[in-house]
Amino acid sequence: MKRLLLYLILLLGYLGANAQVIRVDPPCWWVGMNDSTVQLLVEGKNIANCKATLEYKGVVIKQARITENPDFLVLDLYISASTKPGMLRLSLSEGKKKHEYNWELKHRKPLNDRKYGLSPADVIYLLMPDRFANGDIGNDKVDEMNDSRVNRDSLLTRHGGDLQGIMNHLSYFSDLGVSALWLNPVFENDQPFESYHGYAFTDHYKVDPRLGTNELYKALIDSLHSRKMKMVKDIVFNHTGNKHHLFLKLPFTNWVHQHDTFTKTNYRATTLMDPYASDYDKNRMTDGWFDHHMPDLNQKDEILAKYLIQNSIWWIEFAGIDAYRVDTWAYPDQDFMEKWYLAVQNEYPGFTVFGETWVHGATVQSWFTGNRPDWQPKSSLPAVTDFQLYYAINEALTKPQGWTEGVSKIYYALAKDFHYEQPNQQVTFLDNHDLNRFFSIVGEDVRKLKSGIAFLLTTRGIPCLYYGTEIGMKGFTAPDALVRLDFPGGWPDDPRNAFEQKGRTIQENEIWNYVHDLLKWRSGNKAITTGKLKQFVPENGIYVYSRYTERESVVVFMNTSEKATEIGLSRYAEVLKGAKSGMEIPSNQSVDFLNSIVVPAFSTRIFEIREENK
Repeated sequence: MKRLLLYLILLLGYLGANAQVIRVDPPCWWVGMNDSTVQLLVEGKNIANCKATLEYKGVVIKQARITENPDFLVLDLYISASTKPGMLRLSLSEGKKKHEYNWELKHRKPLNDRKYGLSPADVIYLLMPDRFANGDIGNDKVDEMNDSRVNRDSLLTRHGGDLQGIMNHLSYFSDLGVSALWLNPVFENDQPFESYHGYAFTDHYKVDPRLGTNELYKALIDSLHSRKMKMVKDIVFNHTGNKHHLFLKLPFTNWVHQHDTFTKTNYRATTLMDPYASDYDKNRMTDGWFDHHMPDLNQKDEILAKYLIQNSIWWIEFAGIDAYRVDTWAYPDQDFMEKWYLAVQNEYPGFTVFGETWVHGATVQSWFTGNRPDWQPKSSLPAVTDFQLYYAINEALTKPQGWTEGVSKIYYALAKDFHYEQPNQQVTFLDNHDLNRFFSIVGEDVRKLKSGIAFLLTTRGIPCLYYGTEIGMKGFTAPDALVRLDFPGGWPDDPRNAFEQKGRTIQENEIWNYVHDLLKWRSGNKAITTGKLKQFVPENGIYVYSRYTERESVVVFMNTSEKATEIGLSRYAEVLKGAKSGMEIPSNQSVDFLNSIVVPAFSTRIFEIREENK
């Protein structure tokens, strides 16, 4: 084997301690990647004055970079296309002392053997692992972590839900009819307070031990794939937790935006696109901290940018995830976000990414999917979480129709889809972990809940259900944890088990069965999963739209008024196309189309038009 040897002398003062590698990020890599370079962040006590060498055919150290912190080295490796998998030995020497570290190059699974990505045929199920089900009580408390409390009587402490609990209920997801799981972040969150929600990372390469292990996470994804289901991984680029191991001992001080006094972001995404925005407002938006315990990362630094990009690629390759949901997409450096997205696509063409853009107005929201003037940074992001449609459906079922109010909001929101290159890729929802539960928003009115679900599952986009919506879980964000309550039956000592029919109330079963029946029908209906959308201007609280292909069509009548309404059908002839009857969904009962149909108050009726009905 040809020996490729490169000695790099790093000039920092003698620190008097024996060099020893503690960890290397990424912990391994793969041969055959499209990007032939990989950056190693090597951490160890006083390693900055060491010579780094390696011997492995096809691998060369191209560059070593000195960090501000003497406990880090940054090594840039080149991996040739002919390199074989195996164990690479990295040597760090200081005088006569040497420390060696084994770092593995693995075989990469061929891309043509993979199936990943989301489409409108999917339905996502969003859940918070700590609040869903406890499958392993042995990891409830990890004594060496900053927060080892488990207390289900407190809203802000951990409750013990974990990955094993999710694995124990895979049949529940299959029975319900969803096709993808989106878990709130599973990275380690070794924070002293409120570590349960997952958005304050303390280690980018480690699943939180209170949820499980990296290997268990991969096993969960493998189990989903065996059921033809998918995994959406939730990630954050804007910030970490202030107990992150790299924040506690920064390799470079500029990895975090530094301020003389604590400076919080202004949360004003409009400053990114506002042609009149002040530098002060724009910089505060991008460089201010999200919260006191969430230091703001500087993605403009090329070494940190590479670290974050590689981490995302590593998780796709290691665990086989199918999509990324990116938290707080608007807050990181937008040039970096474009660079990150293209790097992921370079390795996994067509891989699904959608960003959280909690903003107001279609032009603001669509800016993040590339609807931008030439003088602003480019964006290739295809999809976001569609807050504009979320606002619209909430108003449609809580306010009477006006020219722009009530159900008119839905019409206007969808009429602005010309802002998007791929409107069908937008992720739609009724609620999530940061929002009031939809059932509470509509006054715990089952009719309105069903109507909202019917709209979500028949309009354009990729729908996402928040855990518990299928049984009518309720709560307002006062505080946020009130919409993150435990799923009944997820813990061995729960008084009832809502995962099973016998453990649900009559009302819960009514809602669950409705969701289940719609999902099962939806999965096989091409008009919904691949079809186009046509809508009519709402009148008197009535909104009518159609989903259709050349061979199939579905017509939906939504009544958002407080009284039953008889709806004449002549106006809708172009979507009924001469049909004499329609199959009502989900009851599968034939309904004659004479001159009119009646839609009860706050209800939605769905009709599938089949060839034999024409």
